[in-house]
Amino acid sequence: MSQAIKNRSVALVGRPNVGKSRLFNSLAGRRISIVHDMPGVTRDVITYETRDGYTLLDTGGIGMEPDATPEIIHAATEQQVQFAIEAAEIILFVVDAKDGITPVDENLAAAFRKLKREPVLLINKVDDPATRDNAVAEFSALGFGEMLTVSAEHKLGIDSIKRVIFDELGEAEPAQAKEDRIRISLIGRPNVGKSSMTNALLREERVIVSEIPGTTRDAVELDLDFQSRSGEVWKFKLCDTAGLRAKTKVDSSVEYFSALRTEETIKRSDIVFLVIDAEEGVTRQEQKLAGMAQKWGKALIIVVNKWDLVFERFRNDPMPEYRSEQEFRKAYAEAVPDQLFFLPGTPVLFTSAKTGFSVEKLMRTARELNERLDKNIPTGRLNARIQELLEHRAPKITHSKRFKIFYAVHVGRRPYKFRLFCNQEERLEDTYRRYLEKGLQETFDLQGCPVEFELMGKNKRYVEDLDEEEKPRPKPKKTYRRPKSRKRK
Repeated sequence: MSQAIKNRSVALVGRPNVGKSRLFNSLAGRRISIVHDMPGVTRDVITYETRDGYTLLDTGGIGMEPDATPEIIHAATEQQVQFAIEAAEIILFVVDAKDGITPVDENLAAAFRKLKREPVLLINKVDDPATRDNAVAEFSALGFGEMLTVSAEHKLGIDSIKRVIFDELGEAEPAQAKEDRIRISLIGRPNVGKSSMTNALLREERVIVSEIPGTTRDAVELDLDFQSRSGEVWKFKLCDTAGLRAKTKVDSSVEYFSALRTEETIKRSDIVFLVIDAEEGVTRQEQKLAGMAQKWGKALIIVVNKWDLVFERFRNDPMPEYRSEQEFRKAYAEAVPDQLFFLPGTPVLFTSAKTGFSVEKLMRTARELNERLDKNIPTGRLNARIQELLEHRAPKITHSKRFKIFYAVHVGRRPYKFRLFCNQEERLEDTYRRYLEKGLQETFDLQGCPVEFELMGKNKRYVEDLDEEEKPRPKPKKTYRRPKSRKRK
């Protein structure tokens, strides 16, 4: 059984478009799986640990016509469903009351009997209570004793499903201390190897991998207990996300919702792996994705995947300007930050999901980076370093005035937040901001950690607090002249 599946697990299984994902979201109490009228949206097994003490599994539609989806994805989806059926303790077999019994439903029922698994039959889309008895009478022909009529769209019958789950699994054991897992999300363009990397780390095929861009559509969360060579076990939660294309190329609502799920996953992550294709390098889309991680204040690691292909090419056709592959790799690592100049100090690591090259180094770096996110920066050292940076490279003078920092204090972590008391916050240029960020990262060993400045402009309530050039100039005094007296006529 996968590390991601707990003993108390419940799988929703059925043919495409019967409402499994909508039921999954209703039972979870939040929107996790993408709900869409187009069949085959869910492909990987989506898991969620509920507050009630059991794990929900949403599966792809089984029995879809192979012509409706590429053969490799169709086969992998069916394999994922089979995995969920074998792993789950309770199977919720979802059918559509409006369509009635279909050949696919009959085939699934026969498969359950062959496996000696007795599912709970959920007759979905019973929106009108008057149709309940007819639906029960029709689906009783499948031969399952436990049947519930529900409506995922109107959230009818959800409490009945939960009661069946509790009756079967019993009360959950007293909640233990929550596992302290480092949440890592893998983001990138389609087909750069995010799902392959996830499977390589898990050492099993838990997410569908194919050369067809857009295979992954939902954000798939999986627990990972990574054992290092020293025998130490590191606990992570991996979140594989859909590959994001440029907005101008998004051609379906499914892709749009996938992008929303990816951004939501980034927001809940501790560390973000930006996976790039070693042969293609950094593109504008990688820059946008890195900017998204920066927007939400997340620590970032640039993961250069498929390095085995680049190494093979270098070995067959060496470049004269580089004496070795290590030298070429160093030059590559120096070129990447130039294209992501707004992320100073971001680690760049070279890996191969196919061969497992440098995978342990990647996870070790993620663990070390997570520890660096919780430092406390002493106020004295912080102010001393900022003054050194100001003296080493003074800000530019704009409109006859120079940006000044009077005092700084560390006010937050994840991301690191520094409150800067300054003369005029609008005078801090982006280039100088990055200079200050890099200086603080190098001094306090915060490479890869996001840094934000909260600028507090100088209080100009009192004239004595103003700089000399900012003080109002005194108006010239008017001389009083006595009016000439008029002579009486």
